[in-house]
Amino acid sequence: MHTAFLMGNEAIAMGALAAGVNLVCGYPGTPSTEVLETVAKNRGDSVYVEWSVNEKTAMEVAAGASYAGARALVTMKQMGLNVASDPLMCLEYIGVKGGLVVLVADDPGPISSQTEQDTRSFASFSKVPVFDPSSAQEAYDMMREAFAFSEEYHTPVFLRPTTRVSHGYASIRVLDAEEYEIHTPDGFVRDPARWVIFPRFSFASHRRIEERNTALSDVLSDYAPNRIEPGDPACRKGIATGGISWTYVMEAREKLGKCRVLKVATPFPFPEKKAVEFLSGLDEVLCVEELDPVIERALIYVCGKYGLSIRILGKQTGHIPLSGENTRDSVAAAAAAFLDLPLPAVSESTPPPLPVRPPVLCAGCPHRASFYAVKQAMKGRKTIFCGDIGCYTLGNAMPLDMVDTCLCMGAGLGIAQGIRHLEADRTCFAFVGDSTFFASALPGVVNAVYNQAEFTLVVLDNSTTAMTGHQPHPGTGRTMMGEVVEKVSIENVLRGIGVTEVVTVDPLDHARAVEAVRGIADLPGVKAVIFRSPCIALSKPQGCLSVDAAKCIGCKKCIREIGCPALSISGGKAVIDPAQCTGCGLCAQLCPVHAMEVSSRA
Repeated sequence: MHTAFLMGNEAIAMGALAAGVNLVCGYPGTPSTEVLETVAKNRGDSVYVEWSVNEKTAMEVAAGASYAGARALVTMKQMGLNVASDPLMCLEYIGVKGGLVVLVADDPGPISSQTEQDTRSFASFSKVPVFDPSSAQEAYDMMREAFAFSEEYHTPVFLRPTTRVSHGYASIRVLDAEEYEIHTPDGFVRDPARWVIFPRFSFASHRRIEERNTALSDVLSDYAPNRIEPGDPACRKGIATGGISWTYVMEAREKLGKCRVLKVATPFPFPEKKAVEFLSGLDEVLCVEELDPVIERALIYVCGKYGLSIRILGKQTGHIPLSGENTRDSVAAAAAAFLDLPLPAVSESTPPPLPVRPPVLCAGCPHRASFYAVKQAMKGRKTIFCGDIGCYTLGNAMPLDMVDTCLCMGAGLGIAQGIRHLEADRTCFAFVGDSTFFASALPGVVNAVYNQAEFTLVVLDNSTTAMTGHQPHPGTGRTMMGEVVEKVSIENVLRGIGVTEVVTVDPLDHARAVEAVRGIADLPGVKAVIFRSPCIALSKPQGCLSVDAAKCIGCKKCIREIGCPALSISGGKAVIDPAQCTGCGLCAQLCPVHAMEVSSRA
């Protein structure tokens, strides 16, 4: 064993490798992405790893591996759990053979998600046990324990870190490679009574799951991370908490005195006996947690079940914020108010406020050119631009203002179809990225073709999954195993589905891009424009532009029209920041007096 300085997600990945994981799959999504990437970097030859096309497929791949006796890990963020829920709900009824851990990273805040969503609540809904680590060390240890737990009870198991656990760094104790478990799958054994989910079996499975989880409540009461931090016997107030909030509570406790603290590491099944032990002799309990009031509701249930007269405070009583992240300071303030103590002084200096910097597409991003081409082509028309999740969501920012709707991955296609069915005089566009095209857009295209919808699909193909860190997908021609494979052609897929009008164009060729959109937008039925140009993070800059001040007339068209962060105004003239400019040339194509010119080559 040795000490390593690891990010929480790296610790989780190394824990999986130490547990002898055989297969790891997932779909990228912050804050979970680094788990699979770390496994890929550190795996041995016996570990298979893949970015699956979406979370549902990843869950099914992991289930298959588990059926064959392998230890499997599937990774996603909380939004992805919705996509994976269909197979997961059935898998809990079927059960697993090899250990199967579902890593779902929750995003309180949210920092990089459409919604706040609590996997602890999903665990209760799906009846899948959940482990909730409070630190990188605990995440590492829990990953190993979760595999053993999954195999012992034949159930998938959630490991649910939140953003601050996933992305925080710590020095932790990890096994040396020669100490790793070696897990050899024994292969799939045909048994239709076990692996085929018939209704008559599901009734018995449901009963078995409920009985098992009731029993697990007792088992987990003795699980070491579910523990009570003893306090001053004279203090009749206690705090119940879990996850990253536990670390904030313990820090506040050092300054506020020693009240009793319950740490809940397995929110479902809830460790009832441990909770009853904690509640004994208390009058009031403050529940400190993020997202849903999971611990709070569980303690209210325990008090009712066991006839305990204890006041339970938390989110539902307004003592803890209903939404957003907890912080060290917010928890200290809540604990101080609860314990009727003055708020401890904060000795650290307050950092100066950061400058306000709105999210914006990168300088040179081809998506900017794509949005601008569609905007120019449809100028003056009654249109709607349905957006999607990815870098290109930033197309909503001014001056582009090209995202009228954004619901979830792949939803823009359905929304465009629905609006067009109701408004026949509106021209509808649906934008989707190349990775999302494979992940979740295809059913929307099939639906549109089958139901004779009228809209234009715009695929923004930058040859990567840019927003989550440039992961490969079926259109990139490489896998996470490092293999070079045949690219899956978006054009061929669309034509195979039945889209007959498919145009591919470079969005940085502005005139041709506008012409392509105009040429296809009014055609009947479903048609597609593929704007293909690589992400600037993958391609070498084509040079740097500068402004000829003698030519510039200060009209600001380049500023007003495209919003490139490399452009600004100084002394009434346009100026290009050479540190940001990639030489895409879009601004030069728009300038009415041709004031932009190439000043250097990369």
